[in-house]
Amino acid sequence: MPPRPRNSLGFFNQSPFLTPDTSSSGIRLVAGLGNPGREYEGSRHNIGFAVIDRIASLLQVECVKEPKWRAFIAKGASGTEDAGLTLIKPTTFMNLSGEAVVEYARFFRIPSHSTLVIVDDIALPLGALRLRVEGGSGGQKGLESVLMHFATEQVPRLRVGIGGATAGDLSSHVLSRFLPEEQSAASEAVNRAAEATLCVLRKGLPCAMNLYNAAPSSAKTADNTEKQP
Repeated sequence: MPPRPRNSLGFFNQSPFLTPDTSSSGIRLVAGLGNPGREYEGSRHNIGFAVIDRIASLLQVECVKEPKWRAFIAKGASGTEDAGLTLIKPTTFMNLSGEAVVEYARFFRIPSHSTLVIVDDIALPLGALRLRVEGGSGGQKGLESVLMHFATEQVPRLRVGIGGATAGDLSSHVLSRFLPEEQSAASEAVNRAAEATLCVLRKGLPCAMNLYNAAPSSAKTADNTEKQP
């Protein structure tokens, strides 16, 4: 018998836990990543938290702190099409996000391909979105942690552009808050990311990717301006 192929993380492409559950379909768990604590509220790195809060508002549910799961959790209202959905904001800090997310997923038998992870991305212009079905972490430590704990790269993700650092320390940039002139684009990014997530839930990943994997007008304008001589 030939050896099972491994992915770029060095893990087998699929484990028994990750075998698709044919009794369920679509995304069941949406995880927005960030850092807990008031000092991090509103930071670029916490845009995943902001998107979860926006989704919860649109679904008229509330994220409640659940120490058992080391996370803030909201569940879709019973009797609605979102009854089987869980929103989660892990409180383990960004680099350990996978501990809480995958522990919760494993307990409720939610496979990796039914988990959507929302993260910030410095490689994308502010406001741009990128939905992908699977792939590497791209250096995003929170996503890397989730992939490591799931032991697969078959984890859908939504990257939200926060704009790259023009100078200085990268860590300081991602932990900084948006500048006054960026606030409008940042709010638009959160709203579009929430809409994209709901599109994934309602119409599936392929449809959402076609609709949202393009920079909004504000990001395109900023990108074009930077390229001007």
